[in-house]
Amino acid sequence: MDDNQYIFGIRAIEEAIAANQHINKIVARKGLSGDLFAHLQEVCKSKQIRIQYTTPDVLDRITKSNHQGVIAFISQIKYVNLSDIAHSQNQLLVALDGITDVRNFGAIARSADCAGVQALIVPSKGSAPINGESIKTSAGALNHIPVCQTNNLFMAIKALKESGLRVVGATEHGADDYYNVDFTQPTVIIMGSEDKGISKQLLKLCDANAKIPMTGHIESLNVSVAAGIIMFEAVRQRALIK
Repeated sequence: MDDNQYIFGIRAIEEAIAANQHINKIVARKGLSGDLFAHLQEVCKSKQIRIQYTTPDVLDRITKSNHQGVIAFISQIKYVNLSDIAHSQNQLLVALDGITDVRNFGAIARSADCAGVQALIVPSKGSAPINGESIKTSAGALNHIPVCQTNNLFMAIKALKESGLRVVGATEHGADDYYNVDFTQPTVIIMGSEDKGISKQLLKLCDANAKIPMTGHIESLNVSVAAGIIMFEAVRQRALIK
């Protein structure tokens, strides 16, 4: 599938939504009006599909065809609902808070698949797009590991915690070295962005905050490397209790 797979035209986009095509986002011309577009806006609102508004030249650079001022980008994978992920005694999930770099996202997905992670959880806004580059970086793992997209990452993690999962935040400011944190229980690991880390709101949900000890001159690891270390510590601990 092409990195930039898209459809254009109001009716074509509505038909794609009705056919349950997963739309990543819709880009529309600023000031666009009319009954057809108003109906599309209502459909998008009901389906929680975001519309971004831009200038005509941006749309024209995407396609020279008659786009009617609206272009929709189609997801390259099929997202799953968090409720569809099978619960198990060794459940391990990874939530990504503000990971916007497609290469880091792909590398995390690759490690997650190798570590037996049941699903990745990402916010619908402020997350790296799943495109050709991220799929390639994941070595195809994104075609296999379930990805759950949520409009409210806080509420999703809160629901997981209330269902019995232990929430572990991976942060350089953590109180415990990662190898001293218990990963043997059903767990969701939160990885934050490299510049801002995990949001304060999500940190409040954490049962433990795990840090990776640093002894060199660089203060932090690349987030995909850190994620791999944390995930495989969970694998190591769980292997010991079998």
